[in-house]
Amino acid sequence: MLGHRTGVIGLPLRLLAREVYDRIVKARGPSVVALVTGEERIVPERVQYWVATTEAMPEIGADFVAIDEIQLCADPERGHVFTDRLLNMRGLHETLFLGSDTMRPAIAALVPGVQFQRRERFSALSWSGSKKLSRMPARSAIVGFSVDDVYAMAELIRRQKGGCAVVMGALSPRTRNAQVEMYQAGEVDYLVATDAIGMGLNLDIRHVAFSATHKFDGRRVRPLFPHEMGQIAGRAGRHTESGTFGVTGEAAPLDEGLIDAIENHRFAPIQRLTWRNTRLEFGTTERLVESLEAPSGHELLGRGREADDLQVLKSLRDIPEIRDRVQGGKDVRLLWDVCRVPDFRGISPAEHSSLLARIFGFLQDGAIPSDWLARAVNRIDRTQGDIDALSKRLAYIRTWTYVAQRNGWVQDESHWRGETRAVEDRLSDALHAALTQRFVDRRTSVLLRRLKQKESLVAEVNDKGEVTVEGEFAGRLEGFRFRPDQTATADEAKMLNRASYEALRPEFSLRADRFYNSPDTELDFTEQGGLMWGTAAVGKLVKGADALHPGVEVFVDEEAGPEISEKVKRRLQHFIDRKVAALFEPLITLQKDEALTGLARGFAFRLVESLGVLSRDTVANEVKELDQDARGALRKHGVRFGQFTIFMPALLKPAPTRLRLVLWSLAEGLDEFPESPPPGLVTIPHIPEVPDGYYTLSGYRPAGDRAIRIDMLERLADLLRAQDTRSGFEANPDMLSITGMTLEQFSGLMQGLGYAAEKGERPKVKAAETPVVEPVAEGEGSDAPMTEEESVLAAETRAKWEAEQAEKRRAEREAAEAAGEVVEETEVAAEDAAPVEQEMEVFYTFRWAPKPRGNRRPQGEGQGRRGGGNQQRREGGAREGGSREGAPREARADGERPQGNREKREGGFGGGKPRGKGGPKKGGKPQQSHSPKTFSSRPEKKADPDSPFAILATLKDRK
Repeated sequence: MLGHRTGVIGLPLRLLAREVYDRIVKARGPSVVALVTGEERIVPERVQYWVATTEAMPEIGADFVAIDEIQLCADPERGHVFTDRLLNMRGLHETLFLGSDTMRPAIAALVPGVQFQRRERFSALSWSGSKKLSRMPARSAIVGFSVDDVYAMAELIRRQKGGCAVVMGALSPRTRNAQVEMYQAGEVDYLVATDAIGMGLNLDIRHVAFSATHKFDGRRVRPLFPHEMGQIAGRAGRHTESGTFGVTGEAAPLDEGLIDAIENHRFAPIQRLTWRNTRLEFGTTERLVESLEAPSGHELLGRGREADDLQVLKSLRDIPEIRDRVQGGKDVRLLWDVCRVPDFRGISPAEHSSLLARIFGFLQDGAIPSDWLARAVNRIDRTQGDIDALSKRLAYIRTWTYVAQRNGWVQDESHWRGETRAVEDRLSDALHAALTQRFVDRRTSVLLRRLKQKESLVAEVNDKGEVTVEGEFAGRLEGFRFRPDQTATADEAKMLNRASYEALRPEFSLRADRFYNSPDTELDFTEQGGLMWGTAAVGKLVKGADALHPGVEVFVDEEAGPEISEKVKRRLQHFIDRKVAALFEPLITLQKDEALTGLARGFAFRLVESLGVLSRDTVANEVKELDQDARGALRKHGVRFGQFTIFMPALLKPAPTRLRLVLWSLAEGLDEFPESPPPGLVTIPHIPEVPDGYYTLSGYRPAGDRAIRIDMLERLADLLRAQDTRSGFEANPDMLSITGMTLEQFSGLMQGLGYAAEKGERPKVKAAETPVVEPVAEGEGSDAPMTEEESVLAAETRAKWEAEQAEKRRAEREAAEAAGEVVEETEVAAEDAAPVEQEMEVFYTFRWAPKPRGNRRPQGEGQGRRGGGNQQRREGGAREGGSREGAPREARADGERPQGNREKREGGFGGGKPRGKGGPKKGGKPQQSHSPKTFSSRPEKKADPDSPFAILATLKDRK
């Protein structure tokens, strides 16, 4: 065409027309090229070359005329337009019909003096059989014949292959262009399309696969014609590059005859062209319909199916309002122009007819009102929604774009042509974005394109540890381990990892330097033995030479290299060594003290092995063998010899306790470590399934339903040593305050410690009702219990006061009777006879009740019994500090006895028979107990519901 001064070319697709227009503009400039389609019109003043869709070809005299895909003359819907151009469009110097060789006989019969030139295919097209979608080769086009099939196949390819482009006839040209460009650029390697790719789209396709061999043509489902399949399959291969075709999905393999026809492009000649009369009569609608349905009179030219425009014309002709408005040939011609508006929406013929009737009414009055058109366009101008919603809006706006292109149909034509085009472009871009988002994994497409270009991928790591490859998220760097994106496919993951580690090599070195120089405050250990750098896990503790020297295992990817791993390991080992040295400094000092010798040194090592906490009953013999010098040497290091536990108080703090449990779990080789109790709790629940050793390491001693902190237990023991544990005693406020328990809970604790608790009730003495003040014992507080004499005095005082009150009421009653007032005898009797209702209080009496021991030595062995030859000394005389009442063995405040004093049988708090002045004396009378008294305490502290001992229970079950 460019070899002539002027020219017109008609193309079957708006998409192809735009492509040709752009090529000519690039060669000759935009000032001499016009583009005319049903929805777009670009006409400069000095037009030389017209590019148009076949339906929109202008009837002008041009030196050159060309019509592409001339075999569409046989198409049942559009064929009459192509046949008309074949018969009537001619160039002044040259006319060119481009198309399939099947049109040769028809053209030869209809166009006299025509010359034929055959262009052979430069590449071979061959059958490749049936393939699954998962095994489809790259640069393949999969053809479907319904929107649902296209979407389903596109989704499957996205999951298995990373994504695909989508091309359908229902898409706007702008959307199809964008999808095709994405495929041509190599961003995706697969194209899922309808038969719209069969015409005019020159794509880089190596394989075409048919997912079906039938299609719905608007009227019925029919098999594809051989020439249709050949047209679509011919998209495979380009220039000299060969292509293949086949089937996929549920499509049956093609028969050999059809395969041979497609491979060699040999199809039966077209015997009949679709024709419609173009010499129309516009006198009335009836005459117009008759002229449209007139026969051709030629055997090669036959009427096709009833076109949509003719169907709409008949529908509007039967509407009374339209029939009344059509008064002459001008109205008939206008009605016919309106009926030729394509049904882009495809809702239903009735909906389409209703819209065209409204447009016809406006046009008869002059033009479509701008306000009405604005409302219609504004309802469509929304880019939100899914693919279906956007496709529907795009079909609607294409109707108004077509209407705006008609001369004289709208007010302010230039405005509405630009406005409808802008809305169509926005919706087309939104639809392209929605298709891409749904059916394309952008990350995979980028990787494939760059790898195909054999360029090294660019990867980056931001300050949050996010790794991106070519701008696409690839994973996250956590500490010194790369965590790839879990949504990546297997093939994609390999590419991502390879590119990511290329970028991470320098990052590993920089991060290792920062880590090595970071302060210990940035590092921490977890209760399961993990080692953290901020929020990233960089290693874990493992069993070492001994409990106080754990080892370290680092979490570093192999790709980082051995130097990085060694550097991280050295830093973590320094951290944990310093942490152990700081938190267990008293214990390490004890271990290194060379002044400790003999039994003291052996005992020190036992304490070190137990990480600073020893249950006394496990080392009872060793404790007995320690003399006072040895104990004194150990006390200098902070060792306390408690009644139940030998411990170092400094190691009972939360931080050492937390680390002690971790170190002990490592030494024991546990799979799951017990966690330390919440700090600040005096008592915690006692779970029977949890071994008592766990409580000891946590700094607690089980007793009943609760476990009490061992340092508080020793303080409680000091208070109990001052009580008469044989005759019984009640809890005082100090005991309740130490434990933080109610009286009821305290009784359970005491029973767990070996005491019998006897519950009782008594009248509660109210201070307000007592006319005399209770005497207070010298040197005691107001809460001190009353002596027996004081209790008797209080009872006598209350009886005297009650008698005085009764006498007072009797005198008042006699005075009332003397004054003549009537007093009800029943009331008087009831008043005198009613007992004074008193409030009762609950109290507990505790007595030492140790369980019988079965391994007691017989009389005469070792230490003698009471009353024996070398009688055991009475407690208290040789005891340091404290009374003789109910004292257990090792009766010092810290549970020890002075040197030289024989070991007493377990009694009092520790077991055995307690003795004291409260017990029966030889030759004397048993003393009466003090008057009972009750005390209150603050509410019990609630334990954390996420107590770690729930985990310990599972460990016990596992063993």
